[in-house]
Amino acid sequence: MPAPTLQVPEAHIPTPVAPPRGVRHPDHARWDPWVLAAVLFAAYAAISVGRYRHMASLSWDLGIFEQVVRAYAHLRAPVSDLKGPGFDILGDHFSPVTALLAPAYRLFPSPVTLLVAQAALFALSAVPVSRAAARLLGRHRGLALGLAYGLSWGVQRAVDFDFHEICFAVPLIAFSLEALLADRRGAALCWALPLVLVKEDLGLTLAAIALVVAWRARGSSPRTVPYALGVAVFGVAATLLVLTVVIPSFNTSGAYDYWEKVSESGSPFDGLDTKLRTLAWLLIPTTGLLALRSPLLLVALPTLGWRFLSGDDHYWGTDWHYSAVLMPVVFLALADALTAARRSPRPWLSSYAAQLPAAVAAAALALTTSLPLAQLTEAGIYRKPAAVSGVEGLLARIPDGATVEANIGPISRLTSRCRVFWLGNTQGVSPQYIALENVDGTYRDPVAYAGDLHPGARYAVAGTANGYVVLERLTAA
Repeated sequence: MPAPTLQVPEAHIPTPVAPPRGVRHPDHARWDPWVLAAVLFAAYAAISVGRYRHMASLSWDLGIFEQVVRAYAHLRAPVSDLKGPGFDILGDHFSPVTALLAPAYRLFPSPVTLLVAQAALFALSAVPVSRAAARLLGRHRGLALGLAYGLSWGVQRAVDFDFHEICFAVPLIAFSLEALLADRRGAALCWALPLVLVKEDLGLTLAAIALVVAWRARGSSPRTVPYALGVAVFGVAATLLVLTVVIPSFNTSGAYDYWEKVSESGSPFDGLDTKLRTLAWLLIPTTGLLALRSPLLLVALPTLGWRFLSGDDHYWGTDWHYSAVLMPVVFLALADALTAARRSPRPWLSSYAAQLPAAVAAAALALTTSLPLAQLTEAGIYRKPAAVSGVEGLLARIPDGATVEANIGPISRLTSRCRVFWLGNTQGVSPQYIALENVDGTYRDPVAYAGDLHPGARYAVAGTANGYVVLERLTAA
């Protein structure tokens, strides 16, 4: 029998009232983070692909990751010959997550595929950051924090430095902390668990997130605490297992090569000025120091710990990609801290908290004038230089499938179709070709240099273009 319905007299049915002019429907606000992410994706992709089109790679990393993803795409072991002939990359860093890029790479076999995927992942991370901030602080303040995050120096530096596996970690951390701030503790742990597949040190970040979950759940949801502590133990155990068993088993030396960067670290006070500047950049322009009031900031400690304890000074500063995983932590810690600070009985603190999102966004916009995204205002970023076209024509003479020894410049134009070795690290292999970026004239006599590298083989210049040289092997060893 159908349920009875309530009959309402027509006169009592309210007439729909249109929203005031200039006011959007509240449901539209849920699309704001996605619109922001789409804009950021376009900006990030333009910078990354623009650098590639200008042959301005800063390291061999893009070539290494392309070799790995190419191997996965063809269902082979993740070998990177740039690290050494037949070197399994799992013996260097434990990042099996990069296999997720294999299907896209199989369809579009180019390093550009990796750069665009990285831009998409970084842009995606802005969604949980701005969404969580909007839920806690309101729509406009949430958008301000989302914009400040998207323009943050840590993300911009990572976008500008080729490709790295940490692009997977950034959205995972952001979604995890968004769930934590919404008291969806199980979801927070689930989002964080895959971090152990991104890089070997991120198991400690997983443990830190789990400990924060346990701390926040101790009063309102005590049953969650043992599960969170179990995940924390798992994160630490996974890190130890990968560092002491998994990576050494794939490494030809039977060890984890990066231990020496810790063992040779010297005093923790080495480079103290650089480390303090990094902390200042991390906390002042991004959060106005207010993030210090949130326990979420503890999630940053494992990454800062291994960086500052390392003897490699490249890890201490603000360059490269090392700070990208910290950006969602500090911005969501700020959103968390602002929630309480705005209700503070101290007038100066509540006023400061109310104005801080706009100030942080303004600071990010101002700093962007000296960061990579400033290149978007320059016409040159959208054009391929004629000199690059000439170099590409030269490298195109190398046949597909050839063995090539190269330095940084030519690598990203060859790894999608050749077997490429790092210059001086062929370990007895005499390649068919040697491709050199020689714009500064470092190799005064390329033929003689090739002879020094491979005494049993003879090489001749096959072509030159705009400071690049290609040599071809004439006789085998």
